[in-house]
Amino acid sequence: MPKRYLKWEKLDNTANIFPVIAGEEMTNTYRISVVLTEDIDEELLQQAVDIVTPKIPGFCLRLRSGFFWYYLEENRKKPPRVRRESTYPCRLIYSNKNNHYMFRVTYYKNRINLEAFHVLADGMGGINFLRELTYQYLRLVHPELREKLGDGLSKETSLDREDSFVANFKQAAKSEYQLQKAYIIKGEKLAYHGFGVMHGYMPVSQLKKVSRETYGISINEYLVAAFVYSTYLAHRGEISKQHPLRIAVPVNLRPFFDSLTTKNFFAMVSAEFVPEKSDYTFREVTEIVHESLKSQITKEHLEKIFSFTVSNQKKILARIVPLPVKNIAMRLYYNRSALANTTTITNIGNITVAEDYKPYIDKFYCFIPFSKGQNIKGTITSYGDTLVYSLVSAFVDTSIQKGIFRQIASDGVDVTIETNGVYYE
Repeated sequence: MPKRYLKWEKLDNTANIFPVIAGEEMTNTYRISVVLTEDIDEELLQQAVDIVTPKIPGFCLRLRSGFFWYYLEENRKKPPRVRRESTYPCRLIYSNKNNHYMFRVTYYKNRINLEAFHVLADGMGGINFLRELTYQYLRLVHPELREKLGDGLSKETSLDREDSFVANFKQAAKSEYQLQKAYIIKGEKLAYHGFGVMHGYMPVSQLKKVSRETYGISINEYLVAAFVYSTYLAHRGEISKQHPLRIAVPVNLRPFFDSLTTKNFFAMVSAEFVPEKSDYTFREVTEIVHESLKSQITKEHLEKIFSFTVSNQKKILARIVPLPVKNIAMRLYYNRSALANTTTITNIGNITVAEDYKPYIDKFYCFIPFSKGQNIKGTITSYGDTLVYSLVSAFVDTSIQKGIFRQIASDGVDVTIETNGVYYE
């Protein structure tokens, strides 16, 4: 029998930076969680991981380093072991201790957590995998679902591994990224590299009414504005023209370019707040955020953003420079550009599931880890009529988080708060 060679693929344009900058302090490992209506059976969850992983090629991979670039190679080892959650989330994934996989699955009571190294996929690719894993788990727990639906992948699951950055690249463009240093939030850190999580649960219907009817903006803009306003109130006087408050907002590019890729495919825009007077109302901040984002979220502008990085990758010099030299250059550029944003707020969007599984699924939420200069970040996820605004922080002080939810509640939105407990230890 002829030997079957391992399949391999290039990293997508965005993923090239993640192996270079990843470490204990900046893991680039995000989490997506699904909360079920019943407690998790570890053995059946392991079976689900073992069944689903080989069916999703984009997660059945290991990271390798070549002479010129990192690349991804097919991983034929057994999928990673499921563990009961026992530590802080979003920790670095040591692939050599994880059968060389770049994701982990943990659980706690009725919650399943998928944590993935950003090299594999962005949030949409992660949802793709977690949803199939959840479906498979529920079919194992409830055999009647398996009899009715079978064990195949759902129609909504994409296996597309196109590098959509390269596929939609047209011509070189100048850099659209802001490099001026932004205001960096500082404060006393939680002990022992603590990881604080605060979720705000709220009805989508109420948020939609407030954001559109009261302020004339989108839900996303409203929630970004709430962060800006709360930070402005908490750190008034420290934000200036020299160091403005700047929020990085990742934009999912798939709808703009008709892509179904499970690789990374997003671009960063930013909402900028530069105080020009001594006092601002929340409404004024919403108008500033709206104008800042509206002008950037167009297909033409987004194309310019990613075309700059793709054009750099395509240059002959960049292609022939050995990987260690590239790593030094990329790390230097990242260290400079990372401080250009105060924080990142990412909207994963609305997660949908097939009708047969809805009675067993309560909610989803996501969050992203800290990065250089950004020790507090936000992630927005919705499922059904529940939106979850998740804020992670390395700080003891929670005035920014409280200010955000206080503002939303004052606008008539019902907000329920949940934390992971570190603020009470």
